[in-house]
Amino acid sequence: MKSIDELHIRDDLLYAKTHEWSSKTASLIRVGVTDYAQNALGDVVYIELPEAGALVNANAAFGTIESAKAVSDLHSPVSGRVTAVNGALSDQPELVNSSPYDDGWMIEIEQSGAEEAALMSGAEYLAFIKTLPQRKRP
Repeated sequence: MKSIDELHIRDDLLYAKTHEWSSKTASLIRVGVTDYAQNALGDVVYIELPEAGALVNANAAFGTIESAKAVSDLHSPVSGRVTAVNGALSDQPELVNSSPYDDGWMIEIEQSGAEEAALMSGAEYLAFIKTLPQRKRP
């Protein structure tokens, strides 16, 4: 398990308190889980994602991520329609562990309104996770 100082928090992304990241390009929002989340979960073994075309709501669950340790909900940062799903994750959920910000992205959303979750910059997210109780290494 990495320490907070070893985690990769990108400055070009926005972060939710539920540990999802998002990036915006044109009208699309790409979503995944943070390095902090994948590190806390451990080895990811299964991911359940919506199909392209599904509607998602800001702050609501859009899927689940499962590891040997836990099953957690995944939350959308915006309301809109899912335009793409990372199909590679169905056969290789471990991409979330090895590349949470690149190969491990989960869905892309075409935002439908102004409603969105309260998101943080990289610096704000780092300050937030430093306030959370830290698990000790085994």
